[in-house]
Amino acid sequence: MRAFWAALPTEGRWLLSTVAIQTLGRGLTLPFTLIYLHEVRGFDLGLSGTLMALIAIVGLLVTGPGGALTDRYGARAVLLVGIVAMIVGNTLLAFATTPALAAVALILIGFNFGVSWPAFNALIAAVVQGDLRQQYFGINFALVNLGIGVGGIVGGLFANVDRPDTFTMIFLGDAASGLIPMALLLGPLRHVHGRAERAADDDTTGSYLAILREPAVRWLTALTFVAMFLGYGQLEAGLPAYSRQVGEVSTRTIGLAFAVNTAVIVILQFSVLSRISGRRRTRVIVVMALIWAAAWGLLGIAGASPGGGIAIAGVLGFMAVFALGETLLQPTVPAITNDLADDHTRGRYNAVSAAAFQCGAIAGPVVAGFLLEHDLAGVYIAAMVTGCAAIAGMALVLERHVPDTANGVKVPDGTSGAESLS
Repeated sequence: MRAFWAALPTEGRWLLSTVAIQTLGRGLTLPFTLIYLHEVRGFDLGLSGTLMALIAIVGLLVTGPGGALTDRYGARAVLLVGIVAMIVGNTLLAFATTPALAAVALILIGFNFGVSWPAFNALIAAVVQGDLRQQYFGINFALVNLGIGVGGIVGGLFANVDRPDTFTMIFLGDAASGLIPMALLLGPLRHVHGRAERAADDDTTGSYLAILREPAVRWLTALTFVAMFLGYGQLEAGLPAYSRQVGEVSTRTIGLAFAVNTAVIVILQFSVLSRISGRRRTRVIVVMALIWAAAWGLLGIAGASPGGGIAIAGVLGFMAVFALGETLLQPTVPAITNDLADDHTRGRYNAVSAAAFQCGAIAGPVVAGFLLEHDLAGVYIAAMVTGCAAIAGMALVLERHVPDTANGVKVPDGTSGAESLS
């Protein structure tokens, strides 16, 4: 960690030093927004769920334009617009007593998610390069989990459905957390715009269609979709539903499982980064897929022995092993994405990746709900394990199309990554 910190440019240190504090605000509200809409504001459960879906829908719709705007105006400018939308959205939500006002607030929050993802990754890539970039993405992921985890604990201790003002305070706290990145972008990072002009001899259009014509991008996008379908799409819905309905464990066990997930990521991410440095990122993804397959097997064991200690151990073991796989995935996919991109197309490459992530996260709960509603728990686990095998296969195909320089392999001086593929 000391060597990594010493190698970071000053801008990278500023970006990384406040990540956990920024995301603590998101952790305050993330687990409790649906509860707030339904139990505090009195909206029907179905309406509350529909309102929550606005975040993902709007985020997906604006991701493409957000990537293009990032390349045109710079990551810093797009991030500032997104942060303002987030602050206004959370402030409105804190006082939203009608569905219409809540909808406006959640649309603004979704807008921030959609435009900020490609912009933030592009800003990171503009500040750090090479193997340092992969390490940065991994450590950033660990700090994001730390902030959200601590925020969730604080929010859980503070929020009380019998005291609506406590929910008002946590949403205002989430809004206030946006002032930290805004201060950085307007202060120490005001000169880092994250924008690059296209070289005079570059005849590529840089359009989304042109980007998706690249085989490496297509395979990476498909891999990202499946990984998110099996990953965060299930953590939000499939895992809790399976654990309760099939494994018959308590909600306290599920809450503890998420705490275990966060702890494993925070504790192991630094060690994992040192072990994958210099290794082919596609091979790291294969190992991740095998680890995730083992995790889903543990959850299957929990379902086969419901209601007892084996089920509890299976759910907790799933989250611990799954978290280990996350520490392998999160540094590699963003690093490949940004190493494939040119400086002037980085926003659009990250937007493609973000869209695949969001589509997977949206589709995951839909499929999980259908299978578990029809008592197809065995089919559900089998589908997840099959998906892990698909990720491994796609990673090996991707390896044939991605240059070594984008695959984390150091090539001899004077040799391009493309040449090393031939």
